[in-house]
Amino acid sequence: MLEFNKRTNTLEQTQYRYSLQDVAEPNLYREIYNYEEIPKCAFNHRRVPMNPADEIWITDTTFRDGQQSRAPYTVEQIVQLYDFLHKMSGPNGIIRQSEFFLYSDKDKEAVYKCQEKGYRFPEVTGWIRATKKDFQLAKDMGLKESGFLVSCSDYHIFKKFNKTRKQVMDDYLSVIKDAIDVGIRPRCHLEDITRADFYGFVVPFALELRKLMDESGVPIKIRACDTLGYGVSYPGAALPRSVPGIIYGLRHHAGFPSELIEWHGHNDFYKVVDNAATAWLYGASSVNCSLLGIGERTGNTPLEAMVVEYAQLRGTTDGMDTTVITEIAEYYEKEIGYSIPPRTPFVGRHFNVTQAGIHADGLLKNEEIYNIFNTDKILNRPVGIAINQVCGLAGIALWINSYLGLEGSKRIDKKDERVAKIKEWVDSQYQNGRTTSISDDEMAKALSEQAPEIFDLTL
Repeated sequence: MLEFNKRTNTLEQTQYRYSLQDVAEPNLYREIYNYEEIPKCAFNHRRVPMNPADEIWITDTTFRDGQQSRAPYTVEQIVQLYDFLHKMSGPNGIIRQSEFFLYSDKDKEAVYKCQEKGYRFPEVTGWIRATKKDFQLAKDMGLKESGFLVSCSDYHIFKKFNKTRKQVMDDYLSVIKDAIDVGIRPRCHLEDITRADFYGFVVPFALELRKLMDESGVPIKIRACDTLGYGVSYPGAALPRSVPGIIYGLRHHAGFPSELIEWHGHNDFYKVVDNAATAWLYGASSVNCSLLGIGERTGNTPLEAMVVEYAQLRGTTDGMDTTVITEIAEYYEKEIGYSIPPRTPFVGRHFNVTQAGIHADGLLKNEEIYNIFNTDKILNRPVGIAINQVCGLAGIALWINSYLGLEGSKRIDKKDERVAKIKEWVDSQYQNGRTTSISDDEMAKALSEQAPEIFDLTL
């Protein structure tokens, strides 16, 4: 059967129909996932069309997955972080939802306090056990949507649940009906999708979800969960690891619209941001993230990274306040006590701080030469310089200009004799055996002692 696709303006085959393959033995893809070796990436050289949705957005899991690998946040910290998410999301609600545990009294208190804010975005959603009792709990708390696990790989179906594919599918569908019965929109977390039999279980299950959605009139979301970070974005990569193939299959073969498809990745193989962006490009409207990428094991997709990725792909921030990224980083370090690795992009203390003298010389002449974008404007993080034995005259001049906020004709040049004087002091530190960088406080003190008149330039 042929059908004209108005989006691509081409005739497409639509006769593909996939039924559940209720196999007797699990398909563990041992040729790819031999546990004694690093997983292999297979290619079949089949490519699917890149097809971004009309609208894309971010969802947050800071208060769910983000709490599974660290000490739980206090209620006050959750409320403050939720405020940050709202502010960063902007008037267009690019950060669309935030999910919360509903188990403990503390979880419930945090939900109530965030609901009291009255924000439209991010919408407060739940994450609960797949039981009718828990769905009723979510309903009683005023939530319209909640997520739950519907693990889809044979690793989980056979080895964790000790059931068949048919049995777990029936269990899942029964639970989803329970959610709909109590008035909760289900968000189905297809756990471990990058090790699942895509056409033998995932697509047939998704087709059943679509039938249920058509019968009930209630939208059902699919969250494609790359639980162990196996997903790859390479063109022509084969399933089950292909992110383009997964998103295309959910749209083309299962018939799910982009707005009901969400990607949730982990960073076990350093691919989390690339995979999330790929999911957007191939048709998922939503990518699920956590602040600073904090989450199970190696973590989730960093939310702040996808804010920047959104701007790169769309050419606009669509009203998001990117300076909040720096406020969040400072709050984590100063109030929560979380130590951010200093070279972490966008949030680390040294992400836009240079230590090389040759780079400092370029920055002194024009900061565009060595700075990724106007970090002062976009992130409220002016470019910096670390003072050490290799920073050179240019590095010291750059530090003085940055520290004192000198602009235009007041800026100090590396040939200034006062810079040379400070450099002599810096050199003496390392000649006497110092091995660490010199702090801003130390530099400020040296400046006041060696060249106090330079402070007059700030008047």
